[in-house]
Amino acid sequence: MNKGLKLLLFGLMAMALFVIAACGGADEPATSEEEPAEQAEDGAEATEASGELVVYSSRNENFVDALLNKFQEETGITVQALHAGDNAVNRIKEEANNVQADIFISNDIGALEHLRLEGLLEGSEPEGIESIDELYRAEDNSWFALSARTRVLMYNKDLITEEEMPKSIVELADPKWKGQFAITRGGNGGMIGHVSALRNEWGDEKTAEWIAAVKDNAGAILEGHGDIRRAVGAGEFAFGLVNNYYYHQQLQEPTDNNVGVIYPDQAEGEMGAVVNAAGVGKVSGGPNAENAQIFLEWILQPENQREFSFESLEVPINPDIEAPEGAATISDYKTHDMPLSELGKVWEDTRQLIEEAGLDLDL
Repeated sequence: MNKGLKLLLFGLMAMALFVIAACGGADEPATSEEEPAEQAEDGAEATEASGELVVYSSRNENFVDALLNKFQEETGITVQALHAGDNAVNRIKEEANNVQADIFISNDIGALEHLRLEGLLEGSEPEGIESIDELYRAEDNSWFALSARTRVLMYNKDLITEEEMPKSIVELADPKWKGQFAITRGGNGGMIGHVSALRNEWGDEKTAEWIAAVKDNAGAILEGHGDIRRAVGAGEFAFGLVNNYYYHQQLQEPTDNNVGVIYPDQAEGEMGAVVNAAGVGKVSGGPNAENAQIFLEWILQPENQREFSFESLEVPINPDIEAPEGAATISDYKTHDMPLSELGKVWEDTRQLIEEAGLDLDL
C-alpha cells in the first residue's frame, strides 16, 4: 500500500471515531440527569446539595455550632448562623415581610408555638418525624422538640445540705432565703416557660406576687443559667434556679463542682417539676426552603438527634436515644402536666406579666 493511500485510510478512520464519540456523548447528559432524579426520590441519600441555609438560634452557640458544622460537611450546604439569643423570636417577627431565616433553633417550645400561631412557621412532613411523640411537636409539624430540660434547684454542698434546701418553687418567695440564691432575668426562655406553667397552676395574681417576692429575695439576677451555675459552684450563692443540664455541666468542671440538685415539687399533691424543651422550626417563606427541608430530615436521623441533645447534656425526647450518663430521664420524677404546646398561646402574655411584676426582661 502506498503512502498516500495509507494517509487517506487513517484519515477516514479518525473521522469515524470522532462521529461515534460525538453520538455517544450526546446521550450522556440524559443519563446523568435521570440518575440524580432517582436518588432524590430515595430521600436521605440525596442530601448532597448546594446553596445556603440561614439558621437563627436562641441556644448557646457552643451547643449549636458543632451540629451545624456537621450538617454543612455532610450535605455541602453552607450554613449562615445568627446566634441571637432571646432576640431571635423578635427578629423573625420583624422580618415577616422580608424573610431572611430558613430554620429557627429554639431553647423554648413556647417561642416556637408562638411563632406558629403568628403564621411565621410552616408545616411539613419530614422523614423521621414519627420518632417524636405527638405531645412534643406542632399539629402541623412546623416545629418539633428534640431535647427536654427540667427546672431544678442546683445547690453548693459546701454551703447547704440537701435536707436544708427548699423542696418547692413556692418557697423561693419566703424571706428566709433572701440573698441566698440567683435567678435569670425575666426574658430568659427558661424563665418565661416556667412562669407560664405557674400561671396555669396558680393563676395570674398569685404568680405575679411570687415573681415580685422572688425578685426581692434573689441575691442576684443574672443574664443566663451558665452564669448561675458558675456562681453557685464558686460558692457565691447557696443555690440557683436553673435548667437541669446546667447541673450536669457543673459536675464536669475541674473545680467548683461540689454541687447537688433538687427536683422541686415532688411531694404528694404538689405540681411536679416544670419541663420545657428545645427544638427546631421551619420558617415560613424562607429563602432556601428546599435546604430547610433537607435540614429537618437530617436532624431527625438518630445520630443527629443525639448530637442535638448531648452537647448540652439535655435528655433526648426520642425514647430510643439514650440519655447522657447520670442524667435523670423524664419518667424518673414527677412533672407538671401543662402541655408544652400550650406555652405558645400565653408566651407574649407571660412576658408582659413578668415585666409588670417587676422582673426586667433584660438586664
